[in-house]
Amino acid sequence: MANIKITKTTVEAIAPTDCDQIFWDATLKGFGLKVTPAGSRVYLVQYRTGGGRSGVTKRVTIGKHGSPWTPDMARTEAKEVLARVTQGSDPAKAKQLDRQMLTVAELCDKYLQDGTGTKKASTLSTDKGRIMHHIKPLIGKLKLTDVTQAHIKKFIKNVAEGATAADVKTKLRGRAIVRGGKGTATRTVGLLGGILTYAVELELLAANPVKGVKRYPDKSNERFLSAAELGKLGAELRHVELLGVNPKAIAIIRLLVFTGARRGEIERLRWPEVDLPRSRLRLDDSKTGQKSIPLNGAALAILTTLREASSGKGFVFPAAKGEGHYVGTPRIWSSLRKRIGLSGVRLHDLRHSFASVGVTGGTSLMIVGALLGHRDHATTLRYAHLAADPVSTAAEDIGALLEKALNSVVGVTAEPSSGELPGA
Repeated sequence: MANIKITKTTVEAIAPTDCDQIFWDATLKGFGLKVTPAGSRVYLVQYRTGGGRSGVTKRVTIGKHGSPWTPDMARTEAKEVLARVTQGSDPAKAKQLDRQMLTVAELCDKYLQDGTGTKKASTLSTDKGRIMHHIKPLIGKLKLTDVTQAHIKKFIKNVAEGATAADVKTKLRGRAIVRGGKGTATRTVGLLGGILTYAVELELLAANPVKGVKRYPDKSNERFLSAAELGKLGAELRHVELLGVNPKAIAIIRLLVFTGARRGEIERLRWPEVDLPRSRLRLDDSKTGQKSIPLNGAALAILTTLREASSGKGFVFPAAKGEGHYVGTPRIWSSLRKRIGLSGVRLHDLRHSFASVGVTGGTSLMIVGALLGHRDHATTLRYAHLAADPVSTAAEDIGALLEKALNSVVGVTAEPSSGELPGA
């Protein structure tokens, strides 16, 4: 080891040997340069912890000579490191801990393995898609402790503007169209907030950087089919039924309309869960756990017809091959909705339509929530704006009576008007 004045000229003049060479700066104690046999020139800083000569000697690598590290920049960084040592810090230990700190991508993997609690398989599948297609590509490489609200705001903006939109090949379905948009951004950052809350619970973070960040209003759940649209759908279902389109898909879509159930609840429905005498579906497992769904006459008629043509065992809608259930409804629905001009309507919107018809027809929000299987009354409040306002209704009724009274003619003789009011 030798002392030299570390400058650009001296650094580049040193010839490599068959072992590492260490050179210390003549003006700043602890600032050094290592030259490897391969010719790499690396700036470093050395210090002691524990006080005096009895302390432990440690080194911290600053960076390789060249872009961006020049001798002057490396010397400035060395001064900052040595200043932190004087204040009682241990930069080498801090750097080691930083290397051990999880990245956002690593946290996501840990969350999916250990932090999802009782989430259903369908919800986990959606979470995995959002993590893979949006979270990991945009902020996956960031260390947890480096994530700030500025990163979250930029993340939301990027997803909303379609920065992660892609046509992705998949093993199961062949391809998946990944879309951005404001709704996707809001729902994905909601998931990210939950993942970072998990990090707070593990004491990996002191606070959740998602908290307080403004999101786009999520209006994706406000699409309801009008009476005219439901009429178009009914006519098209009857038409394609005559054309020989898969009857399982047609029956599933009709049941979704008449029950307000989720697609998975109907596609995975088993005959032991169908109680025809009591007009009920008694689901062993749904998104919200065990669930009972009342069957109206239309739904009951569909299931009764299906029951007559089945063995009464296994799935109500079995797959054509294997022991699973039918899963082709989305494909049939995609074709149907395009034919009748409802290209933006999802199968799940049939559930919202069921609720909207109930609320606008006078059914209370509490009853609608019970029919849909909502555990939290707040979930049903999304339909509150559809309910008739009793105050407005009363005002309308009173106004109609007053209007009728004012326009009635009682004991008044019609005479030519003088253009003036009496007593004016």
